[in-house]
Amino acid sequence: MTESATTSPIPWDELRTAAINATDNSYAPYSNFHVGAAGVTTDGRIVTGCNVENASYGLTLCAECSLVSDLARTGGGLLKAVVVVSGAGDPCSPCGRCRQLLLEHGGPDCLVDGDGTVRTVAELLPGGFGPDRIDEG
Repeated sequence: MTESATTSPIPWDELRTAAINATDNSYAPYSNFHVGAAGVTTDGRIVTGCNVENASYGLTLCAECSLVSDLARTGGGLLKAVVVVSGAGDPCSPCGRCRQLLLEHGGPDCLVDGDGTVRTVAELLPGGFGPDRIDEG
């Protein structure tokens, strides 16, 4: 899916700026790798998130997890596009768990700029198991 296939333009510059600003609130005392995420919803809201580490590492929350929490906190809905960046502003590709979260909260057509190339969630998570498949089996 290309941006021209969407119903309204994606504010990519605004999302990148919001994601970079979100890294200021990141809690990364162990890795010192600060990550921010910003997304636009189908109703035009901008939601953000940052990573929050934990000494046990496995309980660390990625910026995309925080972004989905902000989505829920501000009224829910669906994500239309997401940007993920490091504290230096470099693109960061979502991990597998976050790709699953983006599938659930943005759908397969949600656009993601996580490595400098815009892709759909379906491209990042081929054959993803979404809520529409819960009743299969």
